Amino acid sequence: MAHKIVRRAEVDDSHLPATIHPLLKQLYARRNVDLTGCELSLSKLLRPETMMGLSEAAVIIADAIAAQKSILIVGDFDADGATSTSVCLLALRMMGATKIDYLIPNRFDYGYGLSPEIVAVAQSKGAELLITVDNGISSIDGVAAAKQLGMQVVVTDHHLPGKSLPDADAIVNPNQHGCQFASKSIAGVGVAFYLMSALRTELRSRDWYQTHQISEPNLGSLLDIVALGTVADVVSLDSNNRILVQAGLQRVKSGRCRVGITALLEVAKRSPQRIVASDFGFAVGPRLNAAGRLDEMALGVETLLCEDMMLARRMADELDGLNGERRELEAGMQQEALKSLQKLTLDESKLPWGLAIFQDDWHQGVIGILASRIKDKYHRPVIAFADAGEGEIKGSARSIKGLHMRDLLELINSRHPGMIIKFGGHAMAAGLSLRADAFSEFEAAYDKAVREMLKPEQLTGEVLSDGELPTELMNLETAFLLRESGPWGQSFEEPLFDGYFSVIQQRIVGEKHLKLVLETDCGSVMMDAIAFNVDLAIWPDATIKHARVAYKLDVNEFRGNQTVQMLVDYIEPA
Repeated sequence: MAHKIVRRAEVDDSHLPATIHPLLKQLYARRNVDLTGCELSLSKLLRPETMMGLSEAAVIIADAIAAQKSILIVGDFDADGATSTSVCLLALRMMGATKIDYLIPNRFDYGYGLSPEIVAVAQSKGAELLITVDNGISSIDGVAAAKQLGMQVVVTDHHLPGKSLPDADAIVNPNQHGCQFASKSIAGVGVAFYLMSALRTELRSRDWYQTHQISEPNLGSLLDIVALGTVADVVSLDSNNRILVQAGLQRVKSGRCRVGITALLEVAKRSPQRIVASDFGFAVGPRLNAAGRLDEMALGVETLLCEDMMLARRMADELDGLNGERRELEAGMQQEALKSLQKLTLDESKLPWGLAIFQDDWHQGVIGILASRIKDKYHRPVIAFADAGEGEIKGSARSIKGLHMRDLLELINSRHPGMIIKFGGHAMAAGLSLRADAFSEFEAAYDKAVREMLKPEQLTGEVLSDGELPTELMNLETAFLLRESGPWGQSFEEPLFDGYFSVIQQRIVGEKHLKLVLETDCGSVMMDAIAFNVDLAIWPDATIKHARVAYKLDVNEFRGNQTVQMLVDYIEPA
């Protein structure tokens, strides 16, 4: 069995205010929330002074604005990159910068980051100052090329640095050695927001706004974009990130958000007034990401920059179409991958510990999502490869708890020099390029290394539960309480409960979702439940009358009516 339900232990919650609902107190305490973590006001944000390189970067950019130099933002082709780029562009415009533009490398032509090839494009645009967002910490050659051409470079990033750093004019990255900024899990867009805040302060100290008769910008107006990028990049929601996300969600709920985000929520059929963090993660983020996966991320950036609702709706429709295309592509690739794995799965012991899968007609843009889906199904680290042309294949890796993917690739690289052309990433996700003819050799080396680094019991995933929810709390009131007590997300998981239930009804809706009516064992509560994307080889099954279910309590809205329902995360016959 690939998963098992494990209950979180009861913990002492006496340090939290007595005014908090007893259920919430326990949930917060289990997620290591202290007294300060209960208060998500912007005044509690970490101070910018502790972020290394921030003031130097602000001075360089302020000087460039004053000298009317041409500034180019170089972003990344995912949602974090698009939101980071948008935050910088909008903030710089508010501060009176006139010569600003942006560039997002097309992932198929240029790959990731500030490469020498992208620097050549920047030069052709007449750029004098480059600001990287959500990339740049590993762009040693690209920064060197820019410096050689007489450009200044400010690197802002949040990815882990390698052994050496680029020779930029300033580097802002909380993960660089010696940086005292406490939130190491801030997203690229969070770093960009902090830089723009420091720039605003720097310009204020120069009397810039008064001299140029500009009203000092309210950067809080950008927090909806910051929240979107933070959630979409799946960084840990520590208290600083939760403050940023909460502030952004409040802007959306109160109708003060960018028209592009409103339009994306519309096409995803989500209500701005009732938005929760997961809507950014599952509805808006993927549509934004689809542009970078299949086409040009510029479409995503333009949607966020847009001021006109009609135009924003057109762009959101286009992103929605790309997302549908991405889903179809991915579903087809997933079927093919599962078919080839099925040959091995008849005997679980024959399934490799590390799954490396490749097909030459797979699309580079969606192999990361494919790897993620296969990893969820089999609870094994997965690398999915696609053809990259010129005798190379490109892989996207997703790991499981307990296996550091970048370290694993480092180990393989040291044992087989030259087999991997290049690689990078972090614990849970990484990317690499191989010679196409080295795939079989890599596959064997990868499985061997995974077997050395994992124990057999780690191949069983844990469904971490907050235990049984008392029947008197299985109601709409509790569902609303939990919804409003977030933002929930990565490393601050939404409450998940489990229990044994009688299965009263079960049927498939929307082709692959299981709709259930469940009753508590004592028969006192009967509730609707839905499990998304179930294994149709197992469900529905009329012989299953009892099940153990791990679920979230959710508010279901249908034709203006609100009812409580269970969102099933995991179900097994009992």
